[in-house]
Amino acid sequence: MPVSALQSARLRYLYLISLCWLSLFWLTRLALLLRSGADAELSLSAVWHLWWVGALYDFGFLAMALWPLASWVLLCPAALWRRRWHVAVLKWVLATSLALMLFVAFAEWLFWDEFSVRFNFIAVDYLVYSREVVDNILESYPVYPLLALIAVVAMVATQWWGGRLDRWTRRVDAGWRPRMTLWAGCSLLALLAGFGLDQQWPRGQGGNSYQIELAANGPYQFFAAFRNNELDYNSLYATLPLEDVDRLLREEVAESNSHFVTDELLDLRRRVQASGPPKPLNVMLVTLESFSARYLGRFGNTDGLTPNLDALWDQSLVFTHLYATGTRTDRGLEALTLSVPPTPGRSIVKRIGRETGFASLGEQFNRFGYDSAFLYGGRGYFDNMNAFFSGNGYQIVDQSSVPDSALSFTNAWGMADEDLYRLAEERADRLYAAGQPFFMQLMTTSNHRPYTYPDGRIDIPSGSNRNGAVKYTDYAIGEFLERAREKPWFHDTLFVFVADHTAGSAGKQDLPVAQYHIPMLVYAPAWVAPREEARLMSQIDVAPTLLGVLDRSYVSTFFGRDMLRPDAEGRRVLIGNYQHLGLFDGDRLMILSPRHSLREHRDALGLVREQPASLEDELMRRNIAFYQGASYAYRHRLLSWSGVLAAGPLPASTDAGSTYWGAHHR
Repeated sequence: MPVSALQSARLRYLYLISLCWLSLFWLTRLALLLRSGADAELSLSAVWHLWWVGALYDFGFLAMALWPLASWVLLCPAALWRRRWHVAVLKWVLATSLALMLFVAFAEWLFWDEFSVRFNFIAVDYLVYSREVVDNILESYPVYPLLALIAVVAMVATQWWGGRLDRWTRRVDAGWRPRMTLWAGCSLLALLAGFGLDQQWPRGQGGNSYQIELAANGPYQFFAAFRNNELDYNSLYATLPLEDVDRLLREEVAESNSHFVTDELLDLRRRVQASGPPKPLNVMLVTLESFSARYLGRFGNTDGLTPNLDALWDQSLVFTHLYATGTRTDRGLEALTLSVPPTPGRSIVKRIGRETGFASLGEQFNRFGYDSAFLYGGRGYFDNMNAFFSGNGYQIVDQSSVPDSALSFTNAWGMADEDLYRLAEERADRLYAAGQPFFMQLMTTSNHRPYTYPDGRIDIPSGSNRNGAVKYTDYAIGEFLERAREKPWFHDTLFVFVADHTAGSAGKQDLPVAQYHIPMLVYAPAWVAPREEARLMSQIDVAPTLLGVLDRSYVSTFFGRDMLRPDAEGRRVLIGNYQHLGLFDGDRLMILSPRHSLREHRDALGLVREQPASLEDELMRRNIAFYQGASYAYRHRLLSWSGVLAAGPLPASTDAGSTYWGAHHR
């Protein structure tokens, strides 16, 4: 007896797997929605919009992901379809699919708990750098019991459905013509999903970011991020004529003590002339993992997490309104090292094959006669850090440089902060004894899940929570400075403590400005007078400001400015994630998004009032100039160190630096 193709065992098998996936997608979205609570600001219309957009993403992902399986199931020869071993394979595929979908739901929950977003570039990075991530997850969650539960559920469900599958496959099969028709339909759906959906829709239209993320499909976002790891600015974002971009950027970076080397379009190379002789100081630039300004008591925290940094405040130059450029370590390192806005897609640090040869802060110090080094508490291959720093003028010291026996404590991300500081001290001792000035750029790791650190250091047990990791980070800084004060190089060393990014950047906006606020303290009691600097400051301003503190003359490709100069205006902060690009002037936030979207937030630190923005708005034009100009400069290699060298010898005050250093070396 002939059987309808729509009632065939083959299609019922695909129905079963599809229904399981769709149910898990639905339940995951519901769980994340309940987890988000009031932040999602859900009205009836918002809920309706969230679910229909989510359904479109879910069906689109299924159409593409199940196409290989659908092709086999529908085109498999009838003689092979009923074979016992083939039925066993179908059951195995069903069990594996169930286990995989449960694992994905579990992973999405953990990822949302950490970042309050669906899978994105971070998830792709976690797959690439699996050793650190797997170790981190194993130390943070009861993974093995959960995996065992997933396996049991998958096996029980497969056993229950397995009998039905046996009965289905014994029925009369559909003919090959209707099966070919169904296969053609599945192929068409997969093509429509592939070309009709993309990662940007409907993100580019703005709105509450929690709602946008909840409407998305996690697996779809993961594969889209994997495919689109570098976004082309000109094809996705609003642009201005290059002549306008050049004029606006020159106005932004111009300072009374600098002049441009060339009139070439968008070449921002300029000679910066110091006002006096250079200060003969070593530099330790300490980048603190995930260290939000809100953790410090001086910024209002009442939990007593940062007694050492709070005490250091009165002895330091403190920048009270500094904002990170991004939400990841590689973005912070990019801003601190290259002083460039966060161009869309991956950071420059992670653009493998195109991450070297830049006019970095390390190269500048090398030209002054310093020994430049990057010291990382973990393994430097993570986030491509070793390749980036070694290719831009730094020597590398990381966990692989030290035998395990020399470390007091390690976890998934690397050594404890106190061990990193001891490495820096030992290096400083050797270089000082050799009469060699040094610049060290340190990157800590302890303030990161699983929040573990050596026992007995603070009053919060290791592994308890983020507060414990923050307090241990502060403890390690206090111990480091206490030991450093006994060193002969302490008097002539500038210590800079700054965060790479904040602990959390999720919010109702795509770019919640307050969530990018980070601390920065500059400490050199014999050289830098304590005070608070309240001008609005971007992370890209750190490098030129640091060279300004040292009274260094140099050729700059930096997009940042020396914020200690009297003529510096603190009226712009650059913040972004991998696709939204913002400029904040202290009140208004302008946002560039894919699909040439222009949006504005008024009172961006207070009420969220989003509205469309105009290309004629001067603040929006400045915003476009920064990001279009940075993308152009990157693509045309206008940020290169070779370009700096081609500008000729440095101003005379720099040449006097070695003599000045020798006269003051203690």
